[in-house]
Amino acid sequence: QVHVVESGGGLVQPGGSLRLSCEASGIIFSIYAMGWYRQAPGKQRELVATSTSGGSTTVVDSVKGRFTISRDNAKNTAYLQMNSVKPEDTAVYYCNVLVVATMGGSLTGYWGQGTQVTVSS
Repeated sequence: QVHVVESGGGLVQPGGSLRLSCEASGIIFSIYAMGWYRQAPGKQRELVATSTSGGSTTVVDSVKGRFTISRDNAKNTAYLQMNSVKPEDTAVYYCNVLVVATMGGSLTGYWGQGTQVTVSS
């Protein structure tokens, strides 16, 4: 029904920058929110940043001032601009798309397969 694909991951040196993309496709009535999560080896998946259809954005304290989330509504795409990356940012980054159903207005979340980000010298 709804497909979510992340891209843009790779190897980057500490202090460098990387831009991740999350594209949602399929039959979508509307998107309530899109969010970026990450999961490092041996750790739980954690929230990184969110963007709602109303324009509100949130980033967690650990990445505040370094990461920025943005949206291209026409393309159903969210971006995560990662600046001044640190080794502890190394993780698989996942995108979640919260879709509003046409019937009843309920919300359903869809996950992408993730993209690997490795911060290393």
